[in-house]
Amino acid sequence: MKKRVVKLNHRWKERLGGAAFLGPSLTGVSVFFIIPFGVVIYYSLINNIVQHDFVWLDNFKAVFKNSAFQVAAKNTATFSAIAVPLAVVISLFMALMLECRIPLKSQFRTFFLSPLMVPVASIVLIWQVLFHYNGVANEFLAIFGEGKIDWLKSQYAYIVVTLLFLWKNLGYNMILFMAALSNLPQDLLEVATIEGASPAYKFFNLKLRYLSPTILFVTILSLINSFKIFREVYLLTGDYPTEHLYMLQHFMNNMFRSLDYQRLAAAAITMSIAMVILIAILFIIEGRFGKDVEG
Repeated sequence: MKKRVVKLNHRWKERLGGAAFLGPSLTGVSVFFIIPFGVVIYYSLINNIVQHDFVWLDNFKAVFKNSAFQVAAKNTATFSAIAVPLAVVISLFMALMLECRIPLKSQFRTFFLSPLMVPVASIVLIWQVLFHYNGVANEFLAIFGEGKIDWLKSQYAYIVVTLLFLWKNLGYNMILFMAALSNLPQDLLEVATIEGASPAYKFFNLKLRYLSPTILFVTILSLINSFKIFREVYLLTGDYPTEHLYMLQHFMNNMFRSLDYQRLAAAAITMSIAMVILIAILFIIEGRFGKDVEG
């Protein structure tokens, strides 16, 4: 009997100790994430912050019918569909290239890692110098007799922002892929080489399969960063960008300024659900593609 009591006391002490260690973290997560998200869900289901009458999905219906939201959702989805695959493929290619003996390797690495060491405002300033109406890009075009292009207010604005997104994110993605490549099973690659496997076979059937968890992580990271491109677009174009650059965050920012918290909350939840679905699909794809190399 005494032994059981001692064991129970010991278990309770362990649980209390674990709770004490987890307490500060759980409190921080609850205060800054869980409770605010619950408030956002609540705001999305009421008519206004004065009456607090539940209207359930009416705010979501109003958001989906809003033409500004439709444009913002389309632009954000298009940008993510273009920029994220480019960020993953190009950073993987650069990591593979840096494994080889190429000239100016350190300068190449520094060029893509430099955005990690400077503020976003400084990166945007560089892009403004390059793509301003009287900037470097138009001066370069003038050498060939071409007219000036208003890059940030034309159909080329998407290209400018995509290039900015890639330059800002490729360096970090490249580091992740280089770390993953250094942990590949070299004995397996050596056996494949002895057996006469071609470089293409080793890449697609060996390296790519072992890199699948890193590819998943880089894809998710790039996807999240693509949804946060509003910061760069806002610094480049201000409050009212061209229609091609009107993103979901612009819509939510405008709803916040007009104190329309209900539609703001509905748009935020819609974007969160879309991201959760996309990430779940990526996990399913990675699980099927890389399950035979796990463990």
